Amino acid sequence: MGWIARLDDAVARSRVGKHFQLEGSGHKKERKGTRFSTEIRAGLTTFFAMAYIISVNASIISESGGTCVCEGTADDPLCDLNTDYMNCVYQVKLDLIMGTTIIALISCCLIGIFANLPLGMAPGMGLNAYFTYTVVGYHGSGKVSYETALSAVFIEGLVFLLLSLLGLRQWLARIIPMSIKIAMGCGIGLYLCFIGLQSSAGIGLVSLDKSTLVTLGGCPPEAKDADGVCLWGHMESGTMYMGIFGLIVMCMLLMYRVRGAILLAIIFIAITSWPRNNAVTYFPYTETGQTMFDFFKKVVTVHKMDHVLGRFNFDLSTKDFWIALVTLVYVDILDTTGTMYSMAHYGGFTDETGDFEHSTYAFICDAIGVTIGSCFGTSSCTAFVESGAGIAEGGRTGITALAVGFGFFISIFFSPIFASFPPWSTGPALIVVGSMMTSSIRNINWDYPGDAIPAFITLAVMPFTYSIAYGVIGGIFSYVIINGLVYLIDKASGGRIHPDYSTREDWWTAALSGPLLPYWMRWVGAKICGRARPLTRDERIAMKNKEAEDSEPVTVIGNNGEDNLTLCYPEKMI
Repeated sequence: MGWIARLDDAVARSRVGKHFQLEGSGHKKERKGTRFSTEIRAGLTTFFAMAYIISVNASIISESGGTCVCEGTADDPLCDLNTDYMNCVYQVKLDLIMGTTIIALISCCLIGIFANLPLGMAPGMGLNAYFTYTVVGYHGSGKVSYETALSAVFIEGLVFLLLSLLGLRQWLARIIPMSIKIAMGCGIGLYLCFIGLQSSAGIGLVSLDKSTLVTLGGCPPEAKDADGVCLWGHMESGTMYMGIFGLIVMCMLLMYRVRGAILLAIIFIAITSWPRNNAVTYFPYTETGQTMFDFFKKVVTVHKMDHVLGRFNFDLSTKDFWIALVTLVYVDILDTTGTMYSMAHYGGFTDETGDFEHSTYAFICDAIGVTIGSCFGTSSCTAFVESGAGIAEGGRTGITALAVGFGFFISIFFSPIFASFPPWSTGPALIVVGSMMTSSIRNINWDYPGDAIPAFITLAVMPFTYSIAYGVIGGIFSYVIINGLVYLIDKASGGRIHPDYSTREDWWTAALSGPLLPYWMRWVGAKICGRARPLTRDERIAMKNKEAEDSEPVTVIGNNGEDNLTLCYPEKMI
């Protein structure tokens, strides 16, 4: 037995192993096949797959201008040419690199310890774009100020916390039809692949086209216009071929079942892209490249947060504030619900009711992360679809999330290094994980149009609108409209006009059979149901026998003497 195996066994037999339900821990719900070393490797894989968010999120949100102030002129209305203002914006970006790293660390630790799920948490892509370009606007040209928008995110987290405590977010996850929930994961897989093919967070094979929206890209930076459209040089970019090479390396390692295949390929491509004397360097001899290289050379540094920390303006009197708040709430709740369920389904944590294990704790941790994240100047924090990379590596417990958090902790001090992973090194991982997530498409009920068409709309709209939330909205609305009309026609005709129901999936029986209240309410109800007195010997024996039979905790109470026992089942309370 090697030292890794001995370490795995030692951790599994410890209190840590039992808390995280490792195999061999003795936990009644231990997760088969889980090993401490596997969880650490999976967490590092997820971290490197989502490490791009450190720089990308800071770049996007800093384009709002943050707390920087500039009075535009007729020739320069957005202050793009104002040196002092742009220097301030750059400082905001460095602040946000720290803010993004810290809130990702906090959120990953929360969901790992309390929800025991292998999910990476950080400010979400898409949500940060909506926050920047729609709510605040480029260089503050939007509806509300940066400080007011952060206040909306802060309140959004409190709203999420209330909904999670009441069990409404969990209930929403259960009542979504099964085919749509499966399609969420498939749609996120296509969404991941689409991101991995682009240049902002991928290999650059796909680029913008004014006529067809997207087209074949892969052109060098000098061949792009101001909007990023390739004017010439399609398929001539060296970084694109490096990304394709990384994808091939990753696939070959996976074919031969090399442990940490995704992680090894990411690191390999990143290291080969750091030297400045090659054609695929991440630090070209340009003004932007020099700035990035100067930051990269610092290696170890902790940047002070002077511009974004705790900057709130709770101006609740404006209509735009409430519009922003409501929009952030419904977009984020569907985005997070879809992502968390899909990751839980991919990891095998879902049950027959459509809910997933520890969902209440997961949603509470997410809500806390949203609120704390606003204090560090970032948009809404959410579960990352890149968590699928770690799950594909075998991550099944919260130790994976803690390993992701450890990666972000290290990056606080080594932020110049971790902010310098080029997108063409992480893009292949998104493509590979996307292929893995779409494998469950076979489980969609394609035989009944009322299930198949909404599911297809769900998985198609996600990548085409660049939004998980819009895909979920499209799928649910189409399901309600299509099946609602069929139901009305069926009832109006007295059952004479109806489609063939024999192939329709019965998702509602399991979904509605689950408890309506979250676990903590059921636990309180069980305590209220009980008597405030010590159990007798017979009651203790009855309790042990019942727990041994059902493998579920029960509360045994006395009723009118010791001979007449009443059992309370917290997990079955409505």
